[in-house]
Amino acid sequence: MRKATAERPWFKFYEPGVRIKLEIPEITLVEMLKRTERKFSDNPALIFAGKTTTYREMNILIERMAKVFIQRGVQKGDRISIFMPNSANWVISFFAILRVGAVAVQTNTLYVEDELKALLKDSGAIGIVSIPQLLPRIAPIQELLGLKLIALDWLSAFSGLNGMGLADNPVFMDIEETLADASLDQVESPSIDTRSDELAVLQYTGGTTGTAKGVMLTHRNLVANAMQAWEWIVGREGEERVLTVLPLFHIYALTACMNLAMLSGGAMIILPKFEIDAVLQHINDYAPTFFPGAPTMYVAVINHPQIAEYKVSSIRCCLSGSAPLPKEVAIRFGELTGGRLVEAYGLSESSPASHLNPIFHARVGSIGIPAPNTDAKIMDLETGERELPPGEIGELVLKGDQVMLAYWQKPEETGAVLRDGWLYTGDIAHMDEDGFFYIVDRKKDMIISGGYNVYPRDIEEVLYTHPAVREAVCAGIPDAYWGEMVKAYIVLKDGMSVTNDEILAHCQGKLAAFKIPKIVEFREGLPKTAVGKVLRRILVEEEREKSRKQEKARRVLGDSQEEVAVS
Repeated sequence: MRKATAERPWFKFYEPGVRIKLEIPEITLVEMLKRTERKFSDNPALIFAGKTTTYREMNILIERMAKVFIQRGVQKGDRISIFMPNSANWVISFFAILRVGAVAVQTNTLYVEDELKALLKDSGAIGIVSIPQLLPRIAPIQELLGLKLIALDWLSAFSGLNGMGLADNPVFMDIEETLADASLDQVESPSIDTRSDELAVLQYTGGTTGTAKGVMLTHRNLVANAMQAWEWIVGREGEERVLTVLPLFHIYALTACMNLAMLSGGAMIILPKFEIDAVLQHINDYAPTFFPGAPTMYVAVINHPQIAEYKVSSIRCCLSGSAPLPKEVAIRFGELTGGRLVEAYGLSESSPASHLNPIFHARVGSIGIPAPNTDAKIMDLETGERELPPGEIGELVLKGDQVMLAYWQKPEETGAVLRDGWLYTGDIAHMDEDGFFYIVDRKKDMIISGGYNVYPRDIEEVLYTHPAVREAVCAGIPDAYWGEMVKAYIVLKDGMSVTNDEILAHCQGKLAAFKIPKIVEFREGLPKTAVGKVLRRILVEEEREKSRKQEKARRVLGDSQEEVAVS
């Protein structure tokens, strides 16, 4: 990144030991891992399902899989989808794909057949790494997409392969069988020349905003962001234990869990999904020191009825991302664990981390300050060309070594967000005099009610201070009078009850009248992405569908009344 032309105010808030400028080596993720393996070969790298794999053992398994990929015709530049839950073999598959110069296509395991087909078609993937349980979504589209490789894990516990017509299919590959084949160690390792500026990952984004786009991330982007995150937490090389419960197909987990651990010689404590009892048991048993997560995960921890029975004091720090971290959650988590829970910020287009709170001097409510090798500013919402002074609200833009190449095969969309080296994030924010940044909301989430701009986060912060509220989200609902009406969706804590009027009374005096929700809906849960981000879009779509049905009912009733009047 080009050196900033002026001293940035946030530099003085960097923790001791955190450098402003990092020298990013021109290496691939594969070389990054090899350097770690040479230094920490006997350290635990992966802890999954009760089994520990060292760096030396993991490297052998990666090489075996890479050799079979080559034998199966995978070539440099080919795209291979990873469509499976977190596991030790997820990590091994990822690095085996990169080892042969191919590109890993991050694929959400919640995708149904049509979504999967669209993503594989867009990326031009020639193969997929998955598990037998997801075959019903893969098998129907294999021939249509011309998939040349279907690598499956966890086959020993599955007996339904024959019924799906893949048992004798030449594209089929058994991952367990491959990794257990010691004869592959005698085969010459593939020699692939991959540069750091070449594509490593297609990270699809769009789960909360609509049409998915393939974010093109290079080896350098991902090495740089792992180094930035590692620098920030002032970690202990070879000693950190990273709780990996965020889904690895999400860029947040890819960097903050996997790449950070692989860079530093740390261990990944891997769970396939977030189940609060299993998570707390793993914390108790394996003593993680670093727990990257989403606010909903920390909400679950602090509200667990038996939290006092678990040993959680091993957790030194947590970076919260993917959604705004409510102040009350951050404070309560720190009280319970003694660890530091601070908000960070990023997006797929920046690998993802761009802003982080200083671990020991965080400002609750702020996303923090730009990471090393990162510059940021606030631009006006109208033109995006005028930089705004501290305190004024505009669009957050940033630049740095972690910023993507482009969107895959989408030049117009790329041009809209990458301007003169700056990434326009689409987030509305402001910066204070010290250089701490605050997200107000997403551009597309801003509610315009009665001519006023309303930012959902302002309301949600107040709702979270109510003692009965477990989760809260606000959205703008179409309304004939207001244009958009503020509606709050609330999940209550177990055993708690509260009325609509009590919630509204709680907001009085804390929010301007135009911000107070017009409607409150209590729900058992909220629609979320796999990483825990609330899908506000789904809530709005639900309301629009209700409106359509009500309008249809009114028309039917009107027609019926007209017929009665005529008769």
